[in-house]
Amino acid sequence: MNKTNKTNLADKNFWQNKKVLITGHTGFKGAWLCILLKQFQSKIFGIALPPENQSLFNKANVNALCEKSIFLDINNEQKIAEIIQEINPEIIIHLAAQALVRPSYSQPLNTFKTNIIGTANILNAAKNLTNLKSIVCITTDKVYHNNEWNYPYREIDKLGGYDPYSASKAAAEIVIDSYRKSFFDTTKIGVASARAGNVIGGGDWSLDRLIPDIIKSWLNDKEVIIRSPNSIRPWQHVLEPLNAYLILAENLYKQPQKFSKSYNFGPDSNSQQKVIDILENIKTYFVKNNYAANVKYETENNNNNLHEAGILTLDTNLAKNELNIFPKWNLQTTLERTANWYILENSNTKSAQNLCLDDINFYFK
Repeated sequence: MNKTNKTNLADKNFWQNKKVLITGHTGFKGAWLCILLKQFQSKIFGIALPPENQSLFNKANVNALCEKSIFLDINNEQKIAEIIQEINPEIIIHLAAQALVRPSYSQPLNTFKTNIIGTANILNAAKNLTNLKSIVCITTDKVYHNNEWNYPYREIDKLGGYDPYSASKAAAEIVIDSYRKSFFDTTKIGVASARAGNVIGGGDWSLDRLIPDIIKSWLNDKEVIIRSPNSIRPWQHVLEPLNAYLILAENLYKQPQKFSKSYNFGPDSNSQQKVIDILENIKTYFVKNNYAANVKYETENNNNNLHEAGILTLDTNLAKNELNIFPKWNLQTTLERTANWYILENSNTKSAQNLCLDDINFYFK
């Protein structure tokens, strides 16, 4: 066990020429992962819904980085099976999901179908592959039965979910574990799930997320409306969990039986802060860059009474002890690089892809 608290970094040499399938590659984390793996000289294949018009995938021309990019709903069981069989990847990183809490209330059936059956479709197709060595399925920190307490949740704690999103991801964990035990335990294919905390970083334009809501409002000289200002979340830069996913995939590739389990990935306790504190902190970077007139906000009254967790923190000791994964960037570095990404992109100083590459090079230097 390494006690240096110096994080392990993904092995660029390992990923060179590896055939990698990323589901959900048109999303925020998926686009970042494509840019990162292209730097590692991987052969990238993607399956996802078409990207939103304003998306990192489009702004950074991520489609050009892929060997093949297929726009397809993961609920299409037959077509998914055919395409995955045709690609025959060595590694699958399954990110595709309905990934937001509040939309899950208006689209519960789609949320359950995509996050549960969609995951089963990917795993069912994967069990018939000849080249496959490892699968990392991305779920969320919200899979735990939330007791609204200050104790961080461990991988062995009870699964649950109040809202449809959280419940669907908890159910996906059960599906993943069932496929692992039923079909992959006797093979040399490693299957793990990754539960990461709140992820931020440049290029996220998703609806109903704190940082994108702040950025879009301030850049357009509008007041940002925030909800649940006192909610506590584990905030981390997008490169932190992506690095962790790659390290997990590497270990599954080499020792599938040892690492086929669930892992929490999150920041240190100093990065587990209130929504209002994140907003006040990131505001300082906008003020420094002459956006002072735009920096204003008010708290939303939740008239819809949609439940969201108030306190949610993760215990990451398993990842530290077994994978030697520690947070590399503190909260200040995370917020500074995130704010600067948007400010520079908005001023046309650098392209979206080059801004991502700057962060990647800085993180992996």
